[in-house]
Amino acid sequence: MAELHVSKKTIAKLFSEMQNKKFIIPDFQRPYKWDVEKCETLWNDIENFTVTDAKTGVDYFLGTIVTYDNANKNPEVIDGQQRITSFFLMLRAFYRKLEDMPEDEDVIGLKNQLAPCIWDINPISQKVSDMSKIHIESQVATEEDNETFHEILKTGNAHPDASDNYSINYRFFKQKCDEYATQNPMQWKELCVTILQKCIILPIDCEAQDTALTIFSTLNDRGLPLADSDIFKAQLYRLAETEEKRKSFTATWKDLTNICKQGGLSLDDIFRYYTHVLRARSEDKSKEVGLRKFYAGADNKYQRLRNDKIMDEIMALANFWRYINIDKAPDEDVYYKISTEARMYLHCLIHYPNEFWKYPLSVFFLKNQDSSSFDEDFIKILKKLVAFLFSKFIEAPTVNAVKDDIYSSCISLNNDNNLQIRVNLNEELLITQLDSHSSSKLTRALLLLDAYLNPNQLELIPPTFDIEHILPKKWQEANYNGWSFQEASQYLDRLGNKIVLEKKLNIQAGNGYFGVKKQRYNSSKIASVLDMSNYPKNDWIKEDIEKREAQIKVNLVKFFTDQLINISSMVRE
Repeated sequence: MAELHVSKKTIAKLFSEMQNKKFIIPDFQRPYKWDVEKCETLWNDIENFTVTDAKTGVDYFLGTIVTYDNANKNPEVIDGQQRITSFFLMLRAFYRKLEDMPEDEDVIGLKNQLAPCIWDINPISQKVSDMSKIHIESQVATEEDNETFHEILKTGNAHPDASDNYSINYRFFKQKCDEYATQNPMQWKELCVTILQKCIILPIDCEAQDTALTIFSTLNDRGLPLADSDIFKAQLYRLAETEEKRKSFTATWKDLTNICKQGGLSLDDIFRYYTHVLRARSEDKSKEVGLRKFYAGADNKYQRLRNDKIMDEIMALANFWRYINIDKAPDEDVYYKISTEARMYLHCLIHYPNEFWKYPLSVFFLKNQDSSSFDEDFIKILKKLVAFLFSKFIEAPTVNAVKDDIYSSCISLNNDNNLQIRVNLNEELLITQLDSHSSSKLTRALLLLDAYLNPNQLELIPPTFDIEHILPKKWQEANYNGWSFQEASQYLDRLGNKIVLEKKLNIQAGNGYFGVKKQRYNSSKIASVLDMSNYPKNDWIKEDIEKREAQIKVNLVKFFTDQLINISSMVRE
């Protein structure tokens, strides 16, 4: 196991140990995000602690920080940067107040305790010779105010109109120091000592970055977990050779973040989809590895990010998946469009039990995004993918059953726009196996697909649709000519007794008698529900369920067969 060191330290000890060193906030970290509300909470907690528990000898625990020593032997902060940054601002505000006070023994003593926390001090005079030698350096890639932070610590001044968090929070701490010193002149010094000597942090020092990141991800911390994409951001930022390119990258990354947020995606999602594009291009069918490990490579040099096209392709991929998720087309002109028919099959895939279907679609998109026949070809691939994944899940409902075929299909899609899959088109067996999926993870997707296979279904079904039980789960036996609940219970969850229905209509239909429900069904915009509204009978019994279920099975299996029988690169099992 990688080595790590855990200790208990006061603020004074932790910060003053940084002589000739400095905390590094690495460029893959998020910008400084603490607002005045968080700073006020911290201040109030410490202020209350000073006049209560601190007097009994109790310490105030501030949590953990996780660091590792970089090549320059400076601790890079993986966890805790928001709190450390805020304490530097607070301590500088205290020192600034002391600079304005008449010097007596107490003021000199407090300055001598604070100074080594913020700056390197002269080893002989024990005084600050150079206030630019501060004990923290922010390298955050997307934060334009790093210099503002460093300048505040150097000078003790923040511009009154500056709107960055460093300036706002420093002005807050400075104001609190001034107010507290005026209202509580004796307790103010005690407050300063309490912060230095009674506020405890638990540093976790790791020997390597990977160890620090692993520990960080397992801690229940106040901050947000560091994503793999944060590491990639830093690596890509470093690859930008000029200031102009770095500014361009920063703007692009901001746009990418917004696109992902709008589309309900994470940056890690997009980078994960892109791994399968890169794997397909290198014809890699091997076992999938962790996201960061994939991009870092065996030598940890992130060679896969050293691609001039990577940000353009990542952006295009993010736009594509946002377009799929919220029907928002990219802002710039593009050749491809996603039609209603394509969205029908995408809707079915969204309810598939895992996300493996997204990998071949990502490969297909980047290969064909400029094609004039994009939508036509996209629909063909979607149909075949739905048919393969659904039929395979019916046969073997595990992720492992499709992994190899998905990896192979990514490669064949990249090479010649074909899926490469193994299928067993035994129609009778599929019909029999469908019986076990009347209440499975695939049921919702199967019923949705059946609804879209109705030739009169020309519009998208609402994404918030319900599954309606035609024979209700709660009903009065008198309505069913003596058919007892015990006899009916085995039919309640059969595919033939379930139908896709708008949520509002499902609530209105309730647990009523079928003859009454049909009147509600008549208001639906779903073709299969409208068909049910014209059903020639007012009773709905087991013979009706069996008849409808048989038809659903025929519809599904025929679709599977039609789509899979003519795949040129199909491998027969």
